Amino acid sequence: MSGFKIYREMGDDVQAIYRSRLITEILLSLNESSRKLSQLREITGSTSQSIIPKLRKLEADHLIETKEHEYYLTQTGKVVASRLSNSFATVGTINKFKHFWSGHYLERIPGPLLKEIGCLYESEVLNDKGTKILNVYNNQLKMIKEAGHIHGISSVVTEGYADSISERVKERIPVELIFPLHIADELKQSPYLEKIDALKDYENFKLMSLMKILKRGSLLRINDFP
Repeated sequence: MSGFKIYREMGDDVQAIYRSRLITEILLSLNESSRKLSQLREITGSTSQSIIPKLRKLEADHLIETKEHEYYLTQTGKVVASRLSNSFATVGTINKFKHFWSGHYLERIPGPLLKEIGCLYESEVLNDKGTKILNVYNNQLKMIKEAGHIHGISSVVTEGYADSISERVKERIPVELIFPLHIADELKQSPYLEKIDALKDYENFKLMSLMKILKRGSLLRINDFP
């Protein structure tokens, strides 16, 4: 059944969540952790008299439950709240960077990655003004040097990137990288092959083949990299 038909049938139930600020905030808050009523008051900025009827409705819908004066999401509540969180993150990311998306070819981004686009909400767009053509490259190396963890997708590879990544791996920083097939082929050649081989015993370093992710969803570990 199409999303439109589902909306026509279940629109009132959906709107009951999205239309109510309190219900939305309660679900999003409980998606992070269980909460006491006092904590929900602080988070939402609302009174107990306003919150309690919403909690009762969510309990009646089997989306939340109480244990020792704390409110928890039920298993179905976790599903609803996580999807609710994803929808806000997705819309927020699109709106926050709407000028960036309008100038880029989103059709080339694989569907599974587009579904996770909300993860980019806290990211930052770096612009090269043209006067210093290496600004973006140097900023990327700076971010690699300062990052507490590195999870990235790259369509290019340079010795500078490789050396910076190698240094962070040896510092035990978690590193997970995704490469398309043409880059994966380049990584099998010198000098990258030697650099990869030197990192094969580091459990905090993982490479992922984009094609393998799309076909099997499998993780390609560095010591398995062909």
